[in-house]
Formats: sequence, structure tokens, C-alpha cells
Amino acid sequence: MEVQFTSDQKACVRQAMETGRLSCEEDAIKEALSMWEERERWRFEILASVNKAQASLARGEGRLVTSHEQAGQLASDIKQRGMAKLASDSSKQ
Repeated sequence: MEVQFTSDQKACVRQAMETGRLSCEEDAIKEALSMWEERERWRFEILASVNKAQASLARGEGRLVTSHEQAGQLASDIKQRGMAKLASDSSKQ
């Protein structure tokens, strides 16, 4: 496979080689591919989470939050449930 760098990319790679950050042009390609692979794994995980959430909503589970007000209400509900659980747990001791 042959890769053509832009003039800016060539300058960047050359500078990295001059400072010792990279030993050759191939290292730049390897690093770029490694970063791309990591981003793609992260992207896949996010899409899988979105699909899981959408399936959960389609089954009638969960709650769709589309506004700041709804997010605030959800946070308040979670806090109230947590406080009630703490109170219940402490009364059992």
C-alpha cells in the first residue's frame, strides 16, 4: 500500500523525526492507524449502547429524556429513591 502525505503532514512527520518522536515515516502511519482503530472501537461501543438503549425504550423500559427539565426531574427522582434506600438501610441496622 502506498500513502501520500500532504505537505503539512510531511512537515509534521519530518519535525517528529527530527525531535526523535518518530524514527521513520512508517511509524507515523502505524500511530495514526492505532489511533483510528481505538476511535473506531470507542465509536462501536457508543453505537452499541445507543442501540441497547433504543431497544430498552421500545420495550417500554426506561424513560426518554429530551429536555433540561426532564433531566432535572429524573435527577430529582433518582436522588429521592437513593435517600429513601439509605433511610431504609439505616433503619435495618
